Order: sequence, then C-alpha cells, then structure tokens
Amino acid sequence: MSHSASGEPPTTGSRLGALDTATFPASEWRLLTRLPGRVITAALSTEIDRPGRTVREGLAGLEGIAAGRAFDSELVRAVVAKIYAESDDDRGGPSGRSAGPPGEPTYAGAATSITELFEACRAAVRILARRADPADSAAYRQWVQSVAARVCQATGPTGSVSPTTDPVDPADRRFLDDLGTALGLG
Repeated sequence: MSHSASGEPPTTGSRLGALDTATFPASEWRLLTRLPGRVITAALSTEIDRPGRTVREGLAGLEGIAAGRAFDSELVRAVVAKIYAESDDDRGGPSGRSAGPPGEPTYAGAATSITELFEACRAAVRILARRADPADSAAYRQWVQSVAARVCQATGPTGSVSPTTDPVDPADRRFLDDLGTALGLG
C-alpha cells in the first residue's frame, strides 16, 4: 500500500513532493474531496442487496477516511485535511443537509445511486490521470477503495474492522469489485 506500516507518514525517503491543490479546478477538487463520503454512503445503502448497515459500519468508514492522514501521499493527506476542515458554510450541498458538528467530516450531496457513484469514480480517475502524480493517483484510488472495504468488513462476526480476518458478504464483494473497477484498480 501507499502508507507506512507504522500508520504514520514517513519523515524521509519516499515522501512525495508538495501538492499544489490549485492544480485542481474547484469542481474537480470538490469531486475528489466528496468521493470518500459518497463511497461510505453507497456502502451503507440497502441498494447493494443486503440489510441496512449500523452505526458501527459508518464509523468504520469514517476511520478509513481518517486513516488517510497516514498515507505517504500528499494528495490523500490534502483531501483528508479538506474533508475535516470544511466550515459550516461549506456543509450545505444540493440537498442543503448538514452532516454533523464542526470538526466532523462533511459529505454534502453524498446521497447518490450506485451507478452515479461509479460514474463519479471514473470521473475522478480521469481527473487524476490529467492532473496528479501517478503515485498520488494510485494512493488516492487505493485509499477510497479501502474506505469502502472498512465499511463492508465491519459486519464480520466479531464486529471488528480487520481486513484480514472478517469475511465479506457476496453482495459486498461484488460492490467492492465493481468499485475497484470504476477506480481503475481491477
């Protein structure tokens, strides 16, 4: 993966160059910063042909977003910082909904269909191919996939979010595989 084994970003070595978020037009940056929340929403939805999710699964997704802070990718860390830094004024999207108290990540406009989510993923891949370093692009796409995986794995028999021990439901496996394909990972 693109993050260190200790969970902390490395202080030397493979650290990528500084990211200039001005490289991305506002609409593209918004897509990149909102996509992880849209992935959580989709993974929590009943549209994937399984019972509804619980708070535990949603929290697992939020933990996945927060884990991006430790990735060895300036892009991923910048996206996570933006998610957590959005002000109350930025929270209202097309639906006008607020996602929570200050300091919590926001996902305005996150409610979309699975088809719309996969289209957004493909759009993100095109944006990243044009504007991001290939290593940052790969790290971002892997990170978004890992956020969804955490949600899907949180339903294991122990309730833990262990990516190596909890089985994934066949419907969730299909969703993760389709998401990986949309993100250009499969």
